[in-house]
Amino acid sequence: LSSKDEDEETEHETKAGPERLDQMVHPVAECLDILMSLVLSYMKDVCYVDGQVDNGKTKDLYRDLINIFDKLLLSTHASCHVQFFMFYLCSFKLGFAEAFLEHLWKKLQDPSNPAIIRQAAGNYIGSFLARAKFIPLITVRSCLDLLVNWLHIYLNNQDSGTKAFCDVALHGPFYSACQAVFYTFVFRHKQLLSGNLKEGLRYLQSLNFERIVMSQLNPLKICLPSVVNFFAAITNKYQLVFCYTIIERNNRQMLPVIRSTAGGDSVQTCTNPLDTFFPFDPCVLKRSKKFIDPIYQVWEDMSAEELQEFKKPMRKEIVEDEDDDFLKGEVPQNDTVIGITPSSFDAHFRSPSSSVGSPPVLYMQPSPL
Repeated sequence: LSSKDEDEETEHETKAGPERLDQMVHPVAECLDILMSLVLSYMKDVCYVDGQVDNGKTKDLYRDLINIFDKLLLSTHASCHVQFFMFYLCSFKLGFAEAFLEHLWKKLQDPSNPAIIRQAAGNYIGSFLARAKFIPLITVRSCLDLLVNWLHIYLNNQDSGTKAFCDVALHGPFYSACQAVFYTFVFRHKQLLSGNLKEGLRYLQSLNFERIVMSQLNPLKICLPSVVNFFAAITNKYQLVFCYTIIERNNRQMLPVIRSTAGGDSVQTCTNPLDTFFPFDPCVLKRSKKFIDPIYQVWEDMSAEELQEFKKPMRKEIVEDEDDDFLKGEVPQNDTVIGITPSSFDAHFRSPSSSVGSPPVLYMQPSPL
C-alpha cells in the first residue's frame, strides 16, 4: 500500500455508510485488515487465560513470531502494517518488549550482520521506543543510554581513522542509530523532563548530544530533515545543543540530482539518503487499529502558545531553578488528530499515514538569543 492509497482511505471514510465503517476501500487493504485482525485476535486468545497472560504459551508464540520477523519482515523494506503483530505481542508483558528491544539491539551492533539489516533494526528500535505506550520511562532511558554509549564508542574508533567523514555507505548503522536516538528523544522528551526538570536536564546533558551532532560524520546531514528539525528545535529550547548552524551549512552543500523520468529530466534533492521508514507509523487498518490504538502513542498536537514557547530558548536561571514546574505536567493527548509529526519519507513534515501538512514555520526556525 502506498501513502496515496492510505490518503484515499481517509477520504472515503467520511463518505461511507454505517455498514462500511469497518471496511477498507482498497481491496488489498481490506484483505490485509481482515487477516491482521484475525491474527491479532488469535494471539490474544492463545496468550490470555482467564484474563491473565499465560507466560509459557506467550513465550512459545514469541519464539515462533520472532523467527518469522527475522526471516520475512526485518529484511523487507517499508513493509506495511504486518509488523504490528510484534508490537501487539510485546504489549502483553514488559518482558517481551524488553526481549524484542534486546533482539533488535544485537542485530544493530553486530558488525557481522549486513548493513541493511543493522539499519532496519535501528529503524525498529526508534519507532518502537517512540510509539509503544506500554514501555516505561526507565526502559526508554536504558535504551537511550545503550544507543548513545555505542555512538560515542563508534566516534572514538573513528577519531584516528581515515574514514571519519560523512558517508552513508561507510557509516549506515551509525546514522540509523543516531536517528533512532533523535526520534525517540522527540517523542519522549516531555516524559524525560517531567517531574524534576533540573534532574531531567542533567540526564540529557550527560548524553552529550553535542559531540554526536558536531562530529565529522555529520548525522544531521543524513537523518530525515523532519526528525532533524524537531530535534533541533527541542534541543535548542533546552540549550542542549545548537544545531541550526550545521543544518544551514548542510543545506548549502545539498546538491540537486538530475533524474530522468517519463516526462523528461527533473531536478531533485535527496532528503532521505538512509532510505528510512518508521515501521510503527500509525496503523490505518480499521479493524486492526482497534487492537493497536489503546497501546499506541500518537503524536501530540501543540498549541500556538507551546509553539511560541519553543521559539524561545529557556533562560538559564529557569533551568537552574529546582522549584520550576515547567513541563512537569503532561500535555493532554489528542486521540483524534495526529497533527504535526516527525514521520517518514518527506522533508516537509508530511506524514504519509495522516496527510498532515507542515507545522508553523516559527517552530522550525532558530530565534535570536
